[in-house]
Amino acid sequence: PNEGTKCYDKTLGQTRTYNGSKWLGDYRIVALACSDETTALTTGTAKATFINIGKFYITEVRASLTTAGTTSGTTTIDINAPTTILSTKLSIDFTELTSTTAATPYVLSTTTIEDDAIVTIDIYAITTGATETGLKVYLIGYFI
Repeated sequence: PNEGTKCYDKTLGQTRTYNGSKWLGDYRIVALACSDETTALTTGTAKATFINIGKFYITEVRASLTTAGTTSGTTTIDINAPTTILSTKLSIDFTELTSTTAATPYVLSTTTIEDDAIVTIDIYAITTGATETGLKVYLIGYFI
C-alpha cells in the first residue's frame, strides 16, 4: 500500500493508516494521574500502575504538574513497560508546569508497549523545594 492509505480493521473496530512501514491505528492519548492534586510529590517507584490494552506505538510522552516546583532542580519521571522506555528521563524544570519546555528533552529508547504489559510511573527526583503537586503523564501514539 501507499503511504497514507487507510482501511477499516473489523477485528479492532478502528480505521488504520499505513505509514510506509506498518499499519497504525487511531491516534490516542493515554493520560494517567500519578498523584492527587494537593499533596506534595515524593520520589519512589510505581507511583502509578496500569495494564496496557492493545499494542501501542509511542510517538511522544509528556508530563504536567498542577503546582510547579519553586526551587532549583527538576521533577524527573521514568516510564517502565516493564523496563524503562526512556534513555533520557522525562523532566519538568522548576517553576514550570509541563515537560514540553524542559532544558533537557527526554529520549525514547523503546517506542512500542506490548499488549497486556504492566506500565509503571516512577518519580526519580523532585525540586529542592519539594512543592510539586498533581503529576500527570501522557503517552501519545497509535495502536498497532
